[in-house]
Amino acid sequence: MGRTKVVGPAGRYGPRYGVSVRKKVRDILLKRYAPHECPFCGTRGSVYRISVGLWACKKCGAKWAGAAYTPRSGLAGYFKRYIARS
Repeated sequence: MGRTKVVGPAGRYGPRYGVSVRKKVRDILLKRYAPHECPFCGTRGSVYRISVGLWACKKCGAKWAGAAYTPRSGLAGYFKRYIARS
């Protein structure tokens, strides 16, 4: 394998595309493959992505729509607070 200390999982692209693009991809991939917590049962590490924006939990079987690379978007917290206030 090549040297991937700087770009981590984006090291599979080798020297192609430039280091700044590979660093951005690294940040996205680290968020996508990090262990996420299920919003329904609270289990950490059992959440996986079905496709872009669709997530599921292996333990409880729940499926939901989220962000492209994370099960919850940044706006999800905002709207949850906004709905609770109304």
